[in-house]
Parts: sequence; C-alpha cells; structure tokens
Amino acid sequence: MLRPLRPLAAALLLTAAALADPVPVDWPMVARIREEGLQHSRVMDFEGYITDVLGARLTLSRDMQRALAWAQGELRELGLANVTAEPFMDFGVAWDNEYVSVHMLEPDYSPLVAYPLAHTPGTDGRQVAQAVIVELTTREDLETWRGKLRGMAVLSTPPAAIDLAPLTNGVPRYTDEQLNALEHTVIAPVRPAAPRVPNPDLLTSEEKAAFFKAEGVTAVLQSESGWLGAVRGFSRPGTRTDHWSAAGDSAAPVMIAVTPEHYNRMYRILKRGIPVKVELEVRNRIGQQVEKAMNITAEIPGSDLRNEVVMIGAHFDSWHASPNASDNASGVAVALEAMRILKAVGAKPRRTIRIALWSGEEQGLWGSRAYVRQHFGIPGDTTAPKKPEYDRLFAYFNQDYGPGQYRGIYLQGNEAARPLLSAWMEPFRDMGMTVVSNQSVGSTDHVAFDEAGLPGFQFLQDRVPGTGGHTNLDFYDSIQPEDLMKNAVIMASYAWHAAQSDVRMPRKARP
Repeated sequence: MLRPLRPLAAALLLTAAALADPVPVDWPMVARIREEGLQHSRVMDFEGYITDVLGARLTLSRDMQRALAWAQGELRELGLANVTAEPFMDFGVAWDNEYVSVHMLEPDYSPLVAYPLAHTPGTDGRQVAQAVIVELTTREDLETWRGKLRGMAVLSTPPAAIDLAPLTNGVPRYTDEQLNALEHTVIAPVRPAAPRVPNPDLLTSEEKAAFFKAEGVTAVLQSESGWLGAVRGFSRPGTRTDHWSAAGDSAAPVMIAVTPEHYNRMYRILKRGIPVKVELEVRNRIGQQVEKAMNITAEIPGSDLRNEVVMIGAHFDSWHASPNASDNASGVAVALEAMRILKAVGAKPRRTIRIALWSGEEQGLWGSRAYVRQHFGIPGDTTAPKKPEYDRLFAYFNQDYGPGQYRGIYLQGNEAARPLLSAWMEPFRDMGMTVVSNQSVGSTDHVAFDEAGLPGFQFLQDRVPGTGGHTNLDFYDSIQPEDLMKNAVIMASYAWHAAQSDVRMPRKARP
C-alpha cells in the first residue's frame, strides 16, 4: 500500500521534478541590473540622507515620523505605486531626547559620554548629585537602601568588561573555511529547554527601576557596553500593556547609559572611598496620548501574476543615540536602491514586487509580525485561519545583519528552496556570493514570515563589528559603500527572478 508523502519529502520531489532542467537565470537582466547598480548607484545617497539628515529613528518619535514622511516621498519619486503608511498597533506615546549633559565635577572634572534610556523621563533642570554604588539583587537589598538614596546618582551595574577586539583595523570578511562551515554545518535537533523556575527573592529590572523611582534618586547610571567609547542599552527595563510608555507617566526614573571607560572610572574612585559628584541635565519630550506605529510599503505592479507578491525589506526604526547607519539604515538604503534599480532598468515583473520598511523591530519585530498577522494570518498559531493573501506571497527577502557584504543566504530550514536560491546566486559568485546555508537565523523581520510558514529569508553577510548597531558610534563613516552597492544589486536580482519564476517557492509545513 502506498503511504502519503511527508510534506517536506513531497515538496522536494515536486521541486526536483520541476527543476529537472537548470533553473533559468535571466542573464541579460542581470547585466542591466549590475550595470545600473554598480555604475549609477544611489545607495550611499540614500544612506547619507537617512543618517546625516534624518538621524535616529526611535519608533513613534517625532524624528521617526519625519523619516516616515521622507520615505513615502522618496518612494513616490522613484515611481513606485501604492505607497502606503499602514498603522499596525497602539505603540505608546512619542518620546524624543532633546538634550543631555553629564559631567563628573569631583574629585576631578571630566565631561562624560552618556545618553538617557528611551521612555524614561528627564531631570528637573540641571542637577548636582553625589554618586553611590548600589547593588540590588534580592528583596533584602531593598531594605538595606530604603530611605538612603534621595537626591543621589546611583551606579547600578557592575564595572563593564572592555573588549578591545573591535579596535582592530580593517573590515573582517568570512574566510573560505568559515563559509564552508556555514554551508555544511550539521544542525543538532532542538531539545526543549528545562522549565525556568522563577526565584521570588530575586528582583527584576523593572522592580529595581520602580524602587529607585520611589526612593527619589536623581538619576540611575549604568554601563552595559564592552566597547571603548560606546554606549549600549537604550530601552528602559520592562514593558507595559501600552508598550513602553503611558501618556505623561513612567514607572522608571531618568536612566542614563554611560560609556564603559567613564563609568568604570567613577566606579573605581568610589571603591577607594573617595566621593564622586556629578552634574546632570536631561530633557526628554514625552507625548500625552497613545499613538499608532506605522509600516511603509510600496510596489512595482506585476502583470499576468500581479496578485502574487515578492517582498523585500528592512526595518526603518532604530535607537536614539546615533543615526544607526548599520542597524538598519544600511538595510533600508539597500532595499530602496534595489527598487530604484528595477525601475531604472524598466523592469516589468510578472509578480508584484513590494518593498516594506518596518517599525517596532527593535522592541520585538512588532511591525513585521503585525503585518503578517493582518495580511496572512497569525504567526505561530496553527489554529488560525489563513487569509487569502497567504497563498499569494512568493517569498520575502530581508537585510538586517549590519552593512556587511552578502556572502550567501540562509535557508531557514527550507531545504526544498535550495535549488532556486542557489541558481539565482550564480551570477554573483564573482562578488563573493557563494553560500546557501542550511542554518536558521533569528532576531529580525524575516522571522515573522517564517513563523507563519511563509518563505522568509535573510541574506548571509560579513559581520562587521566595532561600530555596529545599538551604539552611539553607528554613523555613516563606518559604512563600506562597495558592500551596499553589491547588496542592492543582488537583492534587486533576487526580487526579479522570484517575480519571474515559473516554479513556486517551496514552503515548510506551518509551525
């Protein structure tokens, strides 16, 4: 008796049958895309405007709203259709940092490099405070410090460990051996993690912040960066049902992230028993009503298969201490340039090609997950009905692992997609694009599609350290223009071939 094929085996057989002949590559179109993208590139124009003019783009900030308006205008100027700003959730209230000044006054004067954490309040004007090290771990520690911290500047984290590796010169590239490992790694089965048993005596970050707020501290200082000159840790602890902030209210005091060398110096002085005095002034603008966050989409309409869609995209939002040139202005610039290239070469795709610029990625993929839920079905919920658009999405291609050059693409566990993704890679082997990795990667917007059983893919990139995302050092100057130019050419070509393919992109079983 014949047994029914398992979904993956069936997909592999169908794909193998359909691909008995090599997957066609549109070499004339590849040549036009390469010429346009390498000889007439605007990718660094996009990158430069986003980073130098628009700056930081915290979701729902006034700066982000200005950036969203620019993006819509730019997409229309490129000649794209159906430019849409699509609201996806009540995200909270607007928050913008307008001013920050932090100095050590005693025992020696030194200006400090520091930034407030998002969604925390500011100081009431300029404040001078004595610094104190406060180690809160258990509920007993609360009683130790209760009534002793009013008006103090609290150093709340241990000294930061310094990693000097990012200071090395040059742009790191994957070696042949590393790429081979990424392509052929045997993936061990995932074992369920042991259930986590909460310890009621240990304090959560949100509980610590609430304690400091109640005790009337002037400011909470922290350092979670291991890079000299860099500040990391831009979100306040915990979340709220309206996501990160209520109108005019915050459960946290003003919280300030300090570079490790400046923070560690104050910490060492205090450990010597010598007083440290600091001066602080932070002005943050906080909205008074909950607002909706937005995703931006636009299209090159298709022809005979116009109801089917190929998507490319990147998250537009960032943290607020730098323009976040690598994370993820670089991905946005590449996606915009890919669409510009396709329009410039007169592409008339069979399937509609849609660009998406996401918001809320840094807080947990909120924008892309909401988009998938609204258009395709609920990610990760096998009981949720599929929406009509579910079967019309061909694939989604994403950039968000820094500004490094594409070296391949991750299968995301979809082995049946290997023939298509490999064939479309062939024209770019001279650019170092050689690997179809069997690995799955997370923490960015393709995951929202993958969770719903849709083909969502992230390009495999050289990982550029040092001035990467989530720091105050992520500026235009750290970007390699040639890498972004190549990436835009490759993304445009993948979008084109996906839009023209006679073979449907195979799918995994819905999780």
